[in-house]
Amino acid sequence: MDLRQLEVVVAVAEEGGFTAAARRLHVVQSAVSGTVRALEKELGVQLFERTTHRVMLTAVGESFVPAARLALRAAEQARAVADEARGELRGVLTIGTMQGVWLGLDRALAGLRAEHPALVVRLRQAAVADIRTALRERTVDVAIVAFDHQQRRGLENRLLAREEMVVAAAATRVLARADTVTFAEVAQLPFVDFAPGWAIRGAVDRAFRAAGVERTSVFEVNDIGAAAELVRHDLGICVLPESIAARFPDLALRRFPSRPPHWTVTVAWPAGEPSPAVAALLRHLS
Repeated sequence: MDLRQLEVVVAVAEEGGFTAAARRLHVVQSAVSGTVRALEKELGVQLFERTTHRVMLTAVGESFVPAARLALRAAEQARAVADEARGELRGVLTIGTMQGVWLGLDRALAGLRAEHPALVVRLRQAAVADIRTALRERTVDVAIVAFDHQQRRGLENRLLAREEMVVAAAATRVLARADTVTFAEVAQLPFVDFAPGWAIRGAVDRAFRAAGVERTSVFEVNDIGAAAELVRHDLGICVLPESIAARFPDLALRRFPSRPPHWTVTVAWPAGEPSPAVAALLRHLS
């Protein structure tokens, strides 16, 4: 059993089939299926169940794939240690992030690129719950994400920013006051919400529960741009982190006079010492 075989098995499991795994690995499909068959014969177990329409992990495969990921990760870390000793980093750094979270990541990546031009960076955008799972499974190396306190448990993390969230409304919408709006008033307005699992949705849900106010969503979206368009056309209001709302200067912003929802952004990585590539990124994050 070698690392290439493990890489193929993980690719098939993550892509859900041999053809998709072949595309990811830039090889022909027969090479992928042949590698899996050879490994299954060597181990004396079946890792995948094949049908006409789908490929699924067996019970053994479900246990094998996480161990294979750990082995591949250990090999990457070993190579990274050698690269660091030579003063350079190679390989791949996978960064998980969410829509709306940037926080100077472009500047950090520019500095990282200048310092380690041979390092390949992959950005994977997903919902907050999916990013946490990816960190736990180590399919991403580090994440720039808005985790609440509970979601940060079991992970190393460092605070990057904490800010209030505000109500964004169309410039033409008339509200009772010029600069603030209460939770009760917001609950009476058509509401543009984000899908469950989004960090923004979680923060807003917690704030309304704490205020003892129920709201009803008229629209539910999974894209910040779509939310801004709905608000711009006065189809509803939306609660957003102030830094995100500021990207849409034609919208009118209102603050909550007390106990506003907050948006806490951290950089997080799996427990333990960060890998050399993650440590290099951390040095460039302000």
